[in-house]
Amino acid sequence: MARRAAGVDNGAVEDDGKLIAFPQAPEGIELRHMRAFVAVAEELNFGRAAERLYITQPALSRQIRSLEQFLGCELLRRSTHRVELTLAGEALLDRTRPVLRHVDAAVAAAQSVGGELVGRVARLWEPLLEAVASDADVQELREAYEALHAKFSPPPEVEVRPVNAGGVSSLLVGQRPDLPPALLYLHGGGYMLGSAFGYRPLAGALAATAETGALVPDYRLAPEHPFPAAIDDALSAYRWMLDRGVEPDRVSFVGDSSGGGLTVSVLLKLKELGLPQPGGAVLFCPWVDLAMVLPPEGPNPAMPVELGRAYAAAYLGGHPVDDPVVSPLTAELGGLPPILTQAATGDDRLADARALTERAREQGVDARLELYPVEAHVFQIFWSFLPEAADALESAGRFARDLRSAEQAESA
Repeated sequence: MARRAAGVDNGAVEDDGKLIAFPQAPEGIELRHMRAFVAVAEELNFGRAAERLYITQPALSRQIRSLEQFLGCELLRRSTHRVELTLAGEALLDRTRPVLRHVDAAVAAAQSVGGELVGRVARLWEPLLEAVASDADVQELREAYEALHAKFSPPPEVEVRPVNAGGVSSLLVGQRPDLPPALLYLHGGGYMLGSAFGYRPLAGALAATAETGALVPDYRLAPEHPFPAAIDDALSAYRWMLDRGVEPDRVSFVGDSSGGGLTVSVLLKLKELGLPQPGGAVLFCPWVDLAMVLPPEGPNPAMPVELGRAYAAAYLGGHPVDDPVVSPLTAELGGLPPILTQAATGDDRLADARALTERAREQGVDARLELYPVEAHVFQIFWSFLPEAADALESAGRFARDLRSAEQAESA
């Protein structure tokens, strides 16, 4: 029988039951060499692989040559017009992908437990919070919010295309922007900040996991355009999606923070107008308590009570805050589609997510709440390096995919 080591770290990958162990890999091989090889092997193009890794082509070529020298075999055949994998390259590629995934997961887990990732999230939010604390004007706040989102890029496989969605300037984000989208993404920013352009990374990542396109409307912002401008623009964008042949049941609304509140407002408005509801909605750390009755839960809230009330006042423009359309915690929610709400345990607006989910369930809505152990508002923004955010987007994408699968099954 093969012997398995128990609780012993001998520097080897987990024993898979083989009687004879393979020799260890050369110690001179670096992770960057392996990543370079995988990028070229997957793209079969040095130019695209170099762009993917943000390095020059000569540097990429040097890393590939170093790897081949360490291994003592040719991995790629290069010619003027094409790149091909050798048999040795194919064997290495099949085994290298899972190794890199495991290494990345191990590093991310260590950083998460060690607090490095939480610190990185806090540092990214810091400039915006400092602008808020210094009583910066609206334009300065908008610039700070755009700068936060500019730290990230959409997934490389995602394309972006501008469209006029029922008179609303919007972006189509997805792997196939030529196909009708099934996601309607309403961005956050306190109804005063944010843009479709800034949200390309988050909407693109969600579109990739949901395996469909996302329509991101640049709805009008307060204080220049108070209530109901944002709702009207979202409704126009939704009608545009339906006019393109997308069945309502296949559509998922998605919104973060104030965009989550806007999402519920649009659902309530559709109900009021007797228009078809989408198949479901996903809310990322929603802000639905515009009256700021629920106390912030965190020690350093991203949205202090007075700031929240100021944002709400700018958005409402004198409209009553107790209108159920803008205050879903007082609304009749029966008849709304399934709602998936995601929140962070350290989010100061966690109370909003809990209260909305509880009220929706009491009124017969299929509502569920997912909690993630993160100390950040709208932590999904940080999907590119935060494991919990990546998990959350995968769950949201699965929710949207399941809605479309259920609709297809019913129509079959």
